This record gives sequence, C-alpha cells and structure tokens, in this order.
Amino acid sequence: MTAAIVCSDLSFSWPDGAPVLSGLTASFGPGRTGLIGVNGSGKSTLLKLIAGELDPSHGTVRTRGEVGYLPQAITLGTRRTVSDLLGITAARTALHAIEAGETGEDLYKTLGDHWDVEERARAWLDRLGLAHLDLGDQVERLSGGETIGVALAALFLRRPDIMLLDEPTNNLDLDARKRLYDAVASWTGVMVIVSHDRDLLGLVDQIADLSGGQIRMYGGNLDAYTELLATEQAAAERAVTAASAEVRREQRDLVEAQVRQARRDRQGRRFAASQSIPRIVLHARKGAAQETAGRSRELHSERLQAARDRLEQAEQAVRDDAEIRVDLPGTAIPAGRTVLTVTGLGDPRWHPAAAAPAAAVPATPANPAAPANPPGPPSVATLTELIVHGPERIALTGPNGSGKTTLLRTIAGLTERPGITIRLGAVTGYLPQRLDILDDSLNVVGNVRAAAPAASVNEVRASLARFLFRGDRAERLAGLLSGGERFRAVLAALLLAQPPPQLLLLDEPTNNLDMASVRQLSQALEGYRGAILVASHDVPFLRSAGITRWLRLDRDAGLAEIDPL
Repeated sequence: MTAAIVCSDLSFSWPDGAPVLSGLTASFGPGRTGLIGVNGSGKSTLLKLIAGELDPSHGTVRTRGEVGYLPQAITLGTRRTVSDLLGITAARTALHAIEAGETGEDLYKTLGDHWDVEERARAWLDRLGLAHLDLGDQVERLSGGETIGVALAALFLRRPDIMLLDEPTNNLDLDARKRLYDAVASWTGVMVIVSHDRDLLGLVDQIADLSGGQIRMYGGNLDAYTELLATEQAAAERAVTAASAEVRREQRDLVEAQVRQARRDRQGRRFAASQSIPRIVLHARKGAAQETAGRSRELHSERLQAARDRLEQAEQAVRDDAEIRVDLPGTAIPAGRTVLTVTGLGDPRWHPAAAAPAAAVPATPANPAAPANPPGPPSVATLTELIVHGPERIALTGPNGSGKTTLLRTIAGLTERPGITIRLGAVTGYLPQRLDILDDSLNVVGNVRAAAPAASVNEVRASLARFLFRGDRAERLAGLLSGGERFRAVLAALLLAQPPPQLLLLDEPTNNLDMASVRQLSQALEGYRGAILVASHDVPFLRSAGITRWLRLDRDAGLAEIDPL
C-alpha cells in the first residue's frame, strides 16, 4: 500500500475561536513537498493535524503508513539523553543486558531485529555531522543545532513512511545543512517540509502554497514555483487594470445615460406644460418613457455591478501577503564609543567543548566513511578579547556546539562562564534562539507591556500593528502563537522595550520566519544605527544585513576573525 496523506474538508480554530484552516482539501503522495506560506497561515498547525497532535474542528485527516514528525520546538527534558531523543534507549538496554548474559524473553522481544541499533544510530549521527556526540550525552547540554540534528537522526533512523519536517534547518550550521540536503535528496517516501531555506526548497518535487486557509499545488521546486507565481501575478495585475478600466467605463456610461434621461424628462415636462398634446397621449408617452428609462437604468446598473464583480475577482487573484514593518530604535552610537568588551576568551575553561573534547569515532560497516567536520575558513586573527565600537555589525558564525549561544547568553548576563569578563557600555537587547522569554499565560499586548511598562495599551497596540498583530491577534495568548508569530512577538517585546536597546544580540533571528519577513528584517537591520552581534548560519541574510566584521567560533580553535563569507 502506497503511503499518502489525505486531508478532506479540514478546518481548525484555536480555543479562542481564531480560525486557521477552513475547508482545506489536499493530498500528499510519494515525493518531497515544500509547504510554504506567510507566518500564521497555518503551516505548522497543518503538520500537527497530520501528525495527530491536534484534532480538527471539522473534516478528516487520513494517513497511510507510519508518520514521523519533527516539530519546530523540541521538548528536551532535564534528564533526557541523546539515546532517549533517538528513541533507542529501550533497545540498547535490552541489547546490553543480553550481552551481559541475561536471557529473559522480554529482552529479546524489546530488542526485536535491532541487534545493530547502536551502529545504525552512530552512522546517522555521523552522517549528519554529529560524530562528536556520545549516546549518553545529556540533551540539555546540546546546542540548538545539535538538538535539531539528533532529532533528525532519530527520524531517519526510524525510516517512517511519512516524514513531516517543520523548519528542519533551524540552527543548523552550514556543514549540517549540506548533510541534511543529501539525506532529503535521497528520501523515497512521503515527505512534507515547512521551511524558508531556499536551498532545501530547491530539492522538493512540488510546492504546496498555503494561503487563506487553502492549498494550491505547483509542480517543481521553489524556483519553478516563483517563476510560475510571477507569471500568474503579472496576468492577475493586468486583469485588475482591465477590470478597473471597465468599471470606469460602465460608471461613465451610467452617468451619461442618467444625463440623457434627465434631458428627456425636462422635455416631457415642457410638452406637458404647453398643453399642445392631448392628455391621454401625454400619459401614454410618459408611461412608455418611464418604462424605457427603468430598463436603461437596470441594464446599466447590471453592467456596472458585473464589472465590479469582475474587478473584485481579479483583485482576489493578486497576492497581497502582509509583511512586518520593523522600526528599530533610532538611537545613534558614535563610532568611537565602546559598547562591549569581552575579555578572557583565551581561557579554555569557558568553552562548552573544553570539558568534553570530541572523541574519534571509528568507521563501521554501516558507516564506512564517516566524514569529519570540515575545517573553517582561514583565520585573520585569533581573539582573546572582543571589543565592539559604535554601530558595528558583527556576524558570529561557526559549527553547532561551538559555543555561540553560550557567548551571547554570557554577554546578555543570563549565564556566567569561568574566566570571561563582560563590560557593557550600552543598553542591550537579547533575542534568544528558543524564543523562551515570553510569558505564555499573557497575551501579546501583556508581554510587550511587561518590557515597556510606561507605554499605554493604545501605544503598544499601535506599535504591534507594525508586527502584524492587529485587533484580536494582539489579544492572543503567547502560548497559542505559531513559531513565526512567536518570533514577531519576541522581536516586538525586544525592540519596543524601554529604554530601547543600543546593542542587539540576535541568536538565529531568521528561524521560523517566512521569506518576506526575512527580507523585511534584513532591511530594517541594515538601517539600524546601533551595534549588532548576530549568530546565524543564514549567510544570505547576514550579507544583506550590512555586516562589517565576521567572526568564527570553533570547538577547538576558539574565536577568530575571518574574511567575509
């Protein structure tokens, strides 16, 4: 039986009544489908409905085959290990017990045919660039990218018939992304991918465009979709122009007909006043004229309404996806002012990998040629101290697990590392990778007011409108927001804070954003006059944000300046 997903008349609304999907009907067969749409359009919700994590308000979702699901937010747990996240702990425990001489039937039942479970798990970790991890490592100590990588390894290890991936390249470094691309390209089952990664969407067989609660399918990858959509939109805009001209023409004809009728009415009144025509003839003429005028008005009104209907239909075919308008604080920082000094970077104690160096993993039959992490770009200068002057824009790059998030959290004052000293000379705003600074029990307005207590509700609402939180959307609880909506809410709380930040610390800011919002964010950052330190693997975004210095943090080599990527 061929694996497939069938959604029939599917509708979903949040508990507060906010609709997400309405009467959606779609099917997904073998091959790779890129599911795209603006933030809040329901992409993640649809994946959760297919995965069975949400129940539809109406309609049905049917899946043929086992479903594997990678959510945007992965529940880590305080005591979970890499083995737990891979889903192989029970099998490993049974395997080790059998190897130790135990013969219980339940052990063999638990293990099943998975005698090579550890070798296959290591092979997938290695294939995704995670050879330095041990199966017993605590998940809570992993970086965001390493966590995503392990979760992906767990899915590929299971080989479900249907794979649902929600922003799988979030937090992945460049090497890990390339490895994921290879794994996706070789996948033969049903795969639905929600992503803003253009390279990943270049590998799909079709694009599913989710807009207005409905899906339209386009054959080919993202480039083919973009080209076809541009052709459609050009035709739709021409149709709007033609329909607008038709409406104006019908309005003009209606006015001219009304003028002619008014002229005839005046003539009739003059004839009646002259008494030169018998009254019975006059009444007959008047009745005929009124009937003719009525038919004329009705005909012109029908033509005008038909033209307006065609204009409305043409306008609906033109995409008008809302985009955020980010107005960053206008506080300028003089070029000579020191806004940040970090000392002690040469001290190995602060580095996350210092206490647990990567262990070499031998090749196995299942993984005969596990590639090592490639070396980084050549260093310009190794840094033991980081000094940021004025409105510098600094990109912090490097492989997953090298300590980028740790360094940003240390600068933000959220953690302490041995040997590191931080001196700040500006108000700092921190955008965390996991967007965990919102109070899920408060609505969006409440979360922003917590960061700007002096602002009135009306002032906050007016500002939130620029982040697409208008009307009832600003009243939604933070716990009910989609990944993209949550990012916008965190960004709003950060940028609308009082006093406004002069130094922005951004940790993977393009995660969960649609492509239009990434473009808007990069344009806003380009015009920002404060200092920026941004950790990101999104090189196109970094290039568009006006980066002036490029740094790379490696697990072993520490922090170094590099040439622009």
